[in-house]
Order: sequence, then structure tokens, then C-alpha cells
Amino acid sequence: MGWFSRFFTAVTFLAIGILFSPETFGSKSDGLRSPGLSTYIKLAHLLSFATAWGSALWVTFIGGIIMFNNLPRHQFGNLQSKMFPAYFTLVGVCCAISVAAFAYLHPYKTASAVEKYQLGFLLSAFAFNLSNLVVFTPMTIEMMKQRHKIEREKNIGEEVGWSKNKEVAKKDPKLAAMNKKFGMIHGLSSLANVMAFGSLAMHSWYFAGKIDL
Repeated sequence: MGWFSRFFTAVTFLAIGILFSPETFGSKSDGLRSPGLSTYIKLAHLLSFATAWGSALWVTFIGGIIMFNNLPRHQFGNLQSKMFPAYFTLVGVCCAISVAAFAYLHPYKTASAVEKYQLGFLLSAFAFNLSNLVVFTPMTIEMMKQRHKIEREKNIGEEVGWSKNKEVAKKDPKLAAMNKKFGMIHGLSSLANVMAFGSLAMHSWYFAGKIDL
């Protein structure tokens, strides 16, 4: 099934869900806010938050670890250099939509303290992802390419895991220095990613408290 077919299928199921929720339409307006519009904005917030949360959970704790443990290191790095910009763009856009939707549903002047904190968590998730997309990821990719060049000269990098890199770095100051620089930038990127995930996790607790099953 191609990308368009998958997207069309998802939209079709969404449309069917709307048809089975007639309360979305025809309701009376509450003040200046249309109940129908509010429902769509809530849906945008829900889908955007769920996409950001699910993507962060998979990439951070499942997909990346599986790939690292099963792919040759250079192949893994090259794949990550293509995947991470798309990943941070996706999560960043989803966080931006969630921020806008939540701010519309809970105007800051009339929002409670809890709602203001939740808006702060969503803004934090957006900011951490933006810092990764604009700052840390480009730096990490560039340092990865430089390290790959050094490793190819040493005929390493096709193994799975770090064993040969660590062994060679003990005898090669240049590779050891590159490992240190890469580790520092990659560590900052990972920290920003975890902080974004943590911010989304805090909002998920608030979200769960609002669900009436």
C-alpha cells in the first residue's frame, strides 16, 4: 500500500467517525465560540498530541535502539541523519498545532493556573524540538560525517555496535577527540529530545484526567 493509499484510508476512517458523531453539527453557539469549531480544534489538539507522543516514544525508546543493535554503524548513522530531521519536524509541527489549539480553547487571560502550566509544557516540548531541528541535529550530522571519514581511513564502521571504535580510539588521539566532540553534541540533542518527551508526558497526565470513559 502506497503513501497516498494509507493517507486516504486514514482520512476515510476519520470521516466515518465524524458521521457517527452528529453532536458535532447543528449545536447552538456558546457565546462567540461555535461548538462545532471547538470540536474540530479539540480533534486537532488530540491528533497532534497523540502523533507527537507516539513518535517520540517509538523513536526514543524502541526504533532507534533496535536499529542501533542490528545495523552496521555507518549505515545506522546515515539512516539517522535522514530520519531525525523528519522526526523533529513532525513532532515540532504537531507541538505547534497543540499549542495553538490549547491556547484557543483556554485563553491565557481566563485560563486556570493548571491550564497555564499545561500550555507551558506544550511550549517547552515545541522549543526543545525546535532546538534539535535547528541547532543540535545539523551539528550532530556534520560531526558524524567527519567521524565516519576518520573511521573509513581506519577500516572500521561496518561492525554493529561500538567495540572497534573504542578499541581504535585508545590508540588514535584524533578519533578519540572526535568521539568526545560528537558525544557532547549528541548528548545535548538526546537531552533535548528527552526533555521534550517529558513535557509531553506531563501533558498526557492532564489529558487523561479530562477523559470521561
